Amino acid sequence: MTGLLRSAWSAPSASPPPPRRVWRDWVLLALVAVLAVVEGTFRTDLSQPVLMVIALLAVLPTVLWRRTKPLVMLVVVMVPIDLLLPDPVFYTNLFVMVIVYAVYRWGSGRDLMIGSALLVASLGLTFVRGGGLDELVGGFALLLTMALLGTAFRYRAGSRRRLLDSIRMREREHLARDLHDTVAHHVSAIAIRAQAGLAVAGRDPRAAQDALGVIEAEAAKTLSELRSMVRVLRQGETAELAPNPQLGDIEQLAGTRPGGADVTVQVEGDDGSIPPPVAAAVFRLAQESVTNALRHGRQVTRVEVLVEADESGVRLSVTNDGDVAASATPGFGIIGMTERAALLGGTCQVGPAPRGGWVVTAVLPRVGWAP
Repeated sequence: MTGLLRSAWSAPSASPPPPRRVWRDWVLLALVAVLAVVEGTFRTDLSQPVLMVIALLAVLPTVLWRRTKPLVMLVVVMVPIDLLLPDPVFYTNLFVMVIVYAVYRWGSGRDLMIGSALLVASLGLTFVRGGGLDELVGGFALLLTMALLGTAFRYRAGSRRRLLDSIRMREREHLARDLHDTVAHHVSAIAIRAQAGLAVAGRDPRAAQDALGVIEAEAAKTLSELRSMVRVLRQGETAELAPNPQLGDIEQLAGTRPGGADVTVQVEGDDGSIPPPVAAAVFRLAQESVTNALRHGRQVTRVEVLVEADESGVRLSVTNDGDVAASATPGFGIIGMTERAALLGGTCQVGPAPRGGWVVTAVLPRVGWAP
């Protein structure tokens, strides 16, 4: 039991960190201030209306810091409202529920435990001062509702964050696998040329010199690829035996799908010099884009894939004529595509096409990502 309490006490704050202040906070502050003044002016059953309004306006700015310092703001609000002005009928005091929600939504484990104790003490103080059982039960139900809401949204955000982390890790693993295969190829070439150079060094020094030149070039490429592997995580998995896809392999995506959609592929400027990690990333981005268009698009009849390679890098455009409803939250497939492009120093954007339909645009530099 002691270990459980210690674990709950040391639990971190909600992740990702909350926004410090948004426009809705100022709207809430202004709205509650107006309601407090109106209630204090027109109600005649309050014992100290002016004092109640002044006290509420004094603690009202706590809504601006409720996410970053929820426990402190809860204490600042409860002291004047519960101890100094115990009048229970000032309805504008209900804005405190926003602070209670923030404690359970954004607070650390210590904030939750101390805040819960303070709220229980506040309920007990209300009952001791003459509040009836119905008031005690109603107050407890209201506090419990806000606590459950805050906890539910906290869990939902945490669950989504774990899913996003899993997607990012999987993309890093895929990229690390591609880079590993590329580096292994260069190292194999170095070993072969070194053996050949040793074999002919005695009778043909010029051939040995040529072998050293090849080794130098391959070593430079290997170092470049190794820089791209920094910070790219890879868990222990069985290596795939299939070779890394190239830009030309994107043409395999062309054809007519069972639903009747026609996929066309056009690859321009492919001279075989695009680094394998970049080519593999472009292939997977195109593959994922076509899959998403056919799976999620409505009434898709045409998907056009255009790949343009030049001295600076590769540009990918996948356009379909389907009707896809835009979502405020990107899907996990789109997040994975964006993550893969970012790991190589590029960008990936998804959205409605100017002439209707949906378009995925990715730009990857030739050199890839380096620390």
